[in-house]
Amino acid sequence: MWEDRYSASDDYLFGTAPAAVLADNPWLALQGQSVLCVADGEGRNAVHLAVLGMQVTAFDLAPTAVARAQALADRSAVAVQTHVAGWDDWDWAQPFDMIAAIFIQFAEPDLRARQFADMARALRPGGRLVLHGYRPEQVGRGTGGPPFVENMYTEDMLRAAFAGWHVERCASYEKVQQAGSGHVGPAALIDFIARKPEASPPV
Repeated sequence: MWEDRYSASDDYLFGTAPAAVLADNPWLALQGQSVLCVADGEGRNAVHLAVLGMQVTAFDLAPTAVARAQALADRSAVAVQTHVAGWDDWDWAQPFDMIAAIFIQFAEPDLRARQFADMARALRPGGRLVLHGYRPEQVGRGTGGPPFVENMYTEDMLRAAFAGWHVERCASYEKVQQAGSGHVGPAALIDFIARKPEASPPV
């Protein structure tokens, strides 16, 4: 499905500007740290973080999207390690300082729980998870996202999924989006930024 959506047009489906959570929170980009951008589409978020000095790896299932991500990185004169991979193809044993998971709400609840566990495993102790997506209020608006309430995020759900983590930002808000032709108009958004607990000292 995603390859069909991306290949149907020569334009960047979601534009080339980063998602709101990255644009509005520049403190997230720590120069020299490693970041994995999961299911990153055409690279707008990966390239943004690379421009800010992070060491960026990104993957997506759709070859057309990954090719555009690499082209965007090349035009921006930054290095991004791009990969064509599905979620289950990725090696989650690779450690990263940060993981950015932006609009990955194609996952129904059972798959979402597995995704959260995979990302938690791939973060180094003290590493930062950046989740950005839609709240249930988004359903029916026709301005982006899947039409399934069960795929949406709530603050309580995310805090429970990452209990024991240090939450740096958990915010629900409204914002008018203009991200290519894919996300256009008023949107019910949520940011969740949290740090994985540091490793326990040896006993």
